[in-house]
Amino acid sequence: MDMTSDIVIVGGGLNGPALALALTATGHSVTVIDALPVKTRKNAAFDGRSYALALASQRLLQAIGVWEAVEDHAQPMLEIKVTDGHAGAGPSPFFMHFDHAELEEGPMGYMVEDRHLRRAFMDVMAADPMITQINGKSVVAQEVSQAGVSVTLDDGTEVTGKLLVGSDGRKSGTATRAGIKRTGWDYGQTALVCAIEHELPHHGVAHQFFMPPGPLAILPLTGNRSSIVWSERTDMAHRINAMEPEDYMQVLRPRFGNFLGQIKLAGNRFTYPLNLTVANSFVGDRLALVGDAAHGMHPIAGQGLNAGLRDVAALAEVLTLAGRRGEDLASQLVLERYQQWRRFDTATLALATDTFNRLFSNDNPLLRLGRDIGMGIIGSLPGLRRGFVREAAGLTGDLPKLMQGRAI
Repeated sequence: MDMTSDIVIVGGGLNGPALALALTATGHSVTVIDALPVKTRKNAAFDGRSYALALASQRLLQAIGVWEAVEDHAQPMLEIKVTDGHAGAGPSPFFMHFDHAELEEGPMGYMVEDRHLRRAFMDVMAADPMITQINGKSVVAQEVSQAGVSVTLDDGTEVTGKLLVGSDGRKSGTATRAGIKRTGWDYGQTALVCAIEHELPHHGVAHQFFMPPGPLAILPLTGNRSSIVWSERTDMAHRINAMEPEDYMQVLRPRFGNFLGQIKLAGNRFTYPLNLTVANSFVGDRLALVGDAAHGMHPIAGQGLNAGLRDVAALAEVLTLAGRRGEDLASQLVLERYQQWRRFDTATLALATDTFNRLFSNDNPLLRLGRDIGMGIIGSLPGLRRGFVREAAGLTGDLPKLMQGRAI
């Protein structure tokens, strides 16, 4: 059985479905292909994974009809506190404190669990007659012709369209089959990811504690729970993750501190290797890449999904405006507009996260002094501090319309 849509998206995680919904809202038919079966993707069990959605990303989810389904499960981020120090020794007296009160628009962002976000996307897609979902099937080949693009699935099904979009992660098969190479490097760090329950309320405050091996992020979830993203040297991270739960917590507690009272694990534990990887081109012949397929960066600023959703909003806007002008959606001229829009912003963010990680993930006394003084200065200057707050909320730069709360 063969299928035809205007746009074929490979990858049904979060960015792929977001793009599909943004495009059908402006009249395009879309097929979304994902290798995982529906049952796996809609698993309701809490596994500890969560996302920090900037305010601009929340606006996009609202525009495409997903936010209503997750709003009750979203925890507003009202403050961000950034500190520097050693495990068990407490933070430096110099710190940065960002408060949503410095924004007119509302909270800087929201924490949403993966299980709620993924299910919401699948349910909203299922209700959209312009979207065809293919689950549990892998793409094994892709071919471009003058008329369009086609992909072949592992069961022999052929899906054709005008444009192919790769939203299939850092090891994107879509990019590889198109001959697009990547540039990047490994940080020698691995993120330990889990969720915890704690005795005291977090009051919507997110914490980033920088230690020599890597940062510890404590991000507020609904109720007395928080998401933990904890970076360590890779060999140490694997040893910690292999520990029994109580031993794992004994390692975490001195890093975490006691400001939220007693803590315990909630859900499963995960590890993710940390690296920087950027596609040498975000576009190809009748092809565009979004999300991690285009760029994967250190989670130090929590911008991975937010950067991907900016790709989604920008590509949807470029394609929609091109369609209204009667242009071929997949022409190189149209796709280059998307690349020009997103390439510089992505390179800047990747450089910033890389520099920040190298600056803070060490114990050089001169660097420690310099960064502590720098944090103190930023925290004491309202104009500079407000700029950081707007950056955290995703409100800076050339924002696509969907992230401004406007229709395309």
